[in-house]
Amino acid sequence: MTTATTYTEIRYEVDGPVLLITLDRPERLNAIGENMISELRHAVATAERDPAITGIVLTGAGRGFCAGADMDGLKDLAADENADPFTRSGAQPDLQPGGPDHSPHFDKSVTFLMAVRKPVIGAINGPAAGMGLSVAAACDIRIAAQDAFFVNAFAQRGLSGEHATTWLLPRLMGHGRALDMMWTGRRVGADEALAVGLVNQIVPKDQLVETAKDYVRTLATTASPRSLMHIKQQTYLDLMRSLGDAMDDGEDRIRESLSWTDFAEGVAAFQERRPPNFPDLTLT
Repeated sequence: MTTATTYTEIRYEVDGPVLLITLDRPERLNAIGENMISELRHAVATAERDPAITGIVLTGAGRGFCAGADMDGLKDLAADENADPFTRSGAQPDLQPGGPDHSPHFDKSVTFLMAVRKPVIGAINGPAAGMGLSVAAACDIRIAAQDAFFVNAFAQRGLSGEHATTWLLPRLMGHGRALDMMWTGRRVGADEALAVGLVNQIVPKDQLVETAKDYVRTLATTASPRSLMHIKQQTYLDLMRSLGDAMDDGEDRIRESLSWTDFAEGVAAFQERRPPNFPDLTLT
């Protein structure tokens, strides 16, 4: 059964183990302002704490994923050198993705998506521009519609790279391709995005959201939610660590995981040749 939580600029719809979040300003191509980013942060943090939700699908209403930052809001920022509308906002109650022990690296702009302790799947249904590109890149996996494209115009607007784009894009597509994309402001279509690693899969637009949901449904029936959380945390933290530090953390986690109920169930399911029945993950 699908249920819904009410926000003003996003839609929050639970469908079994899947939360579908839809950026919902189609008349502005889902341009992001302070309220939308606050609602998105609150929504993913809420989903983290719902043990019935295995993963999150993020998409846009209408013909685009996200056109970037709301330009009307940016006009007011031009005269204020200290302004930052995309830090933590009071528009929603303070609920932090990643929990109380989250890394401070994932507490700015769109990087909170990387702190979410569940998979976040970007269903890119059209243009992902500027900050919308950053949101897409901060998702764990991206599935794109055939007519989706990715673009930024930071250099063309007299801006530096921002919203973690200069950190995320080189890690997804290589630094040379990332610099070319950011310097020229050219569009990268879905086929090129797939070829360079910016997206994982391309599907027809009318199958996009269901394909992304099916990905989460598969995880819900085959993978331990606790394992998904730890593997995601390790992956992003290891991008900022030495090999030795990554190995130390990995060894600590694997020793801990040998005592999990999840491990016992995974072994039993394998030996008995049946689907696993992993315990829910309860988070604070």
